[in-house]
Amino acid sequence: MTASPQIAPAPVETVAATPGPGPFGRWWRRWLGRLFLTGSALWLLYVLAHRALSGRVWWWLLAELVPPLLFVAVPLTFAAAAAGCRRTRRPAALLCAAALVVGAGLSGINLPGPLRPEQPVPAEAVRVMSWNTGYWHAGDQPADFYRLLREQRADVYLLQEYIAEVDGTIVPIDDLDRLARELPGYHVAVTGELVTLSRFPIVDQVPLEAAGLPPAPDDFVDFWRYQVLRTDLQVGDRVLSTYNAHLPVPLWVGGPSVFSREFHDTVRQQRQRRLAQWRVLAADVAANPYPVLLAGDLNTTPAMGDTRRLPSGLRDAVSASRSFYPGSWPTEQPSAWRLDWALVSDPLTVHRYEFGDARGMSDHLPQTMWVSW
Repeated sequence: MTASPQIAPAPVETVAATPGPGPFGRWWRRWLGRLFLTGSALWLLYVLAHRALSGRVWWWLLAELVPPLLFVAVPLTFAAAAAGCRRTRRPAALLCAAALVVGAGLSGINLPGPLRPEQPVPAEAVRVMSWNTGYWHAGDQPADFYRLLREQRADVYLLQEYIAEVDGTIVPIDDLDRLARELPGYHVAVTGELVTLSRFPIVDQVPLEAAGLPPAPDDFVDFWRYQVLRTDLQVGDRVLSTYNAHLPVPLWVGGPSVFSREFHDTVRQQRQRRLAQWRVLAADVAANPYPVLLAGDLNTTPAMGDTRRLPSGLRDAVSASRSFYPGSWPTEQPSAWRLDWALVSDPLTVHRYEFGDARGMSDHLPQTMWVSW
């Protein structure tokens, strides 16, 4: 018999064991996980506190001034960073989800934004432009300034900062003759720093005078006293009330040090001024029998609670905007804050709402809207 050939066994491949992360690696992962978990918890506490305190107490001011987009960006960043931490990713994700639910409405994000179809504008719609002009044509570019205004072809202009600054002091100006030449055919109402121009007859103009203001710091009392100008316009057989507003800043940029007593005194004084103007504005709008269009530089972001003081019947014109994040300030860099607003009451319909180009003449973007009723 022939012996059967012997088959050699296949060699066994030896797989080297993968070393673990080691003590240092495990410590590093635990430290990162705790960091992301703690950050998520602290951010949620901040958002909850912001919801409770914003617009109610003066000492929360600095916490109010963060770019509103952070109310979405921060929890998403923490959730993504914690995803690689096995032990803490789930509780961190839950904390971030809670912060998103509570804070997303403060972000200023406009959904569906660019996905919103562009609406047709009826021929009878009224075109309104509102703009904080940045000390009128302080850059010595009056021709460019008036060219920009003419190109808007607005039926109504609500313009703020019809003023100049001389040696750090706000002073009035008189440019009405030039204004009449550059924009002929408009009816004009002026109070302090506010100018309203209208193709429609102005049947009444009411500067809203706030009560309880601190004493004016200089002789230009109207600038201090009047921050809202109401004009009632005769549009055909109907009356439209427009409110041209420029509310006081909550904090002077470049002012005293945050660690000084003067800083806190200034914040409290500005808070007093803002509250007085919000109250008189809200009271007048609530008692107004006509359709209302309120626009201007409110020096208020979507994250700040001050807009709660307005009557609930006002609607934000941003619902007609196709911008994902409609920021209006500053203009020298990506606009991280929306300080300029337009709000309307029933029965007004906003067909289109957009921010334009300030062309370097102001740190605020102009806003334009088309309304009908």
